[in-house]
Amino acid sequence: QVQLVESGGGLVQAGGSLRLSCVASGTTSTITRMGWYRQAPGKQRDLVATIASGGSTTFADSVKGRFTIARDSAKNTVSLQMNNLKPEDTAVYYCHAREFRFARFSDYWGQGTQVTVSS
Repeated sequence: QVQLVESGGGLVQAGGSLRLSCVASGTTSTITRMGWYRQAPGKQRDLVATIASGGSTTFADSVKGRFTIARDSAKNTVSLQMNNLKPEDTAVYYCHAREFRFARFSDYWGQGTQVTVSS
């Protein structure tokens, strides 16, 4: 199994920046993809950005050009650099990891970190 611990959330004014980090432990050698999702109050959890083991990335349209994602496989970390933050980016951000083990995929989540952007 994989355990995920996030850090780096907080309160920032619109136009500011934050960097989220996530450290994975456990069966990290089987992780195929890591990334970030977010959930605003009363809304579903949505993809923000992901990065595959080979380095390919996927971003939500709403964050393209503002957010970047990076992964350090040696340290089992994934980070999300968020620039030019907007009030609509306010949400709980969850680190996600998908592993392929025993011929199946399994998804793991961190506990979440709050990001609040004030106008």
